[in-house]
Amino acid sequence: MKPVVRSPRLAAVSLALALATGGSALAAEPALQAVASFSILGDLVRQVGGERVAVEVLVGPGSDAHVYSPKPAQARQVGQAQLVFSNGMGFDGWMGRLLKSAGFKGRHVVASEGVKPLQSAPGHDGHGHGHAAADPHAWQDAARVQTYVANIARGLCAADAAGCDGYRRNAESYTAQVKALDQEIRSAWGVIAAPQRLVISSHDAFGYYASAYGVRFLAPQGVSTDSEASAQGVARLVRQIRQEGARALFVESIADPRLIEQIARETGLKASTAGLYSDSLAPVGEAASYLGMMRYNTRVLTAAVQRR
Repeated sequence: MKPVVRSPRLAAVSLALALATGGSALAAEPALQAVASFSILGDLVRQVGGERVAVEVLVGPGSDAHVYSPKPAQARQVGQAQLVFSNGMGFDGWMGRLLKSAGFKGRHVVASEGVKPLQSAPGHDGHGHGHAAADPHAWQDAARVQTYVANIARGLCAADAAGCDGYRRNAESYTAQVKALDQEIRSAWGVIAAPQRLVISSHDAFGYYASAYGVRFLAPQGVSTDSEASAQGVARLVRQIRQEGARALFVESIADPRLIEQIARETGLKASTAGLYSDSLAPVGEAASYLGMMRYNTRVLTAAVQRR
C-alpha cells in the first residue's frame, strides 16, 4: 500500500482553518469574570458588559439579599472573580466579610457610589434603632440608575482597557433606554390625581420611587426585611389606611405575605393578586430584567390606585 501523501497546500489550508476556528472560539470566551451581589445589579452589569463579561449573581431572582448568607461555593466563586459589584449603602453589608473570607484580589465596584442617598424614617433602619439610616434601594429611581451604569462602565474599563470602547457604547445605549423609562413612568403617573397615589407595600423599599414619581408608599416594615414590624406600627398603619381610603395593597415578591394578609383582614382592603418587585427580579417573564421590572411595577401600581 502506498503511503498517503498530503499536499503542502492542503496542509496549509487546514492549518489556517484550524487557527481561524481556534481564534474564533478564543474570541468568544468572556474577557472578564464578574460577580454581582443581587439580581437587579447583575442585569445592569450584563447590559454594560455584553458578551465580553461573564456575570454570576450571588442572590438570584426571587431571593432576599437582606437576609443572605453566603455559601462556600459562592465564596470560591468570588475568590476567582476579577470584579465584584455590590450595591453599597448597607444593602449588601455582608459583602466586606465575604470578600475577605474569599481572599478576593480583584476590583470591587460599589455601583451606588455618587448617588445621594435618601434617609429612612427614624426607627426604620432595620435594626430597631431610633435614628435615620440611608435607604439603599436607589435603583427604584431610574434617574439614579444612570449613575449605577456609569460606575459599572468605569469599573469594567479599569479592569479591561481593551474592551473599554465597547463598554462605553453599551453604557451609552443602555442609559438612553433608562432615560426613556424614566419619562414613561412620569407619564404613567401624571394622569393620576395626587390624593390617589397611595400604596401599601410589605417593607419600606420604594422611597426613591416615591420621591421621583410623586407616589406615597406606606409599609409595616422598615428598609430591611430583617426588621420586625411592631404591633403599634401595624395598628397605626391600619388606622391610616382607613382614614385615607387607600386602594392599593401589595405583597412584595420576596416578602412573607402574612403581615399584608393581616392588614387586609383588618382594613377590608383586598391585596392585589399582582406582586411587586422591590429587591429582586423575577426568575422569568416581564419582570426578569431591570427595565421590565420597573415597567411591570408601574403598570400594576397605577392600575391598583385607580381601582374602585
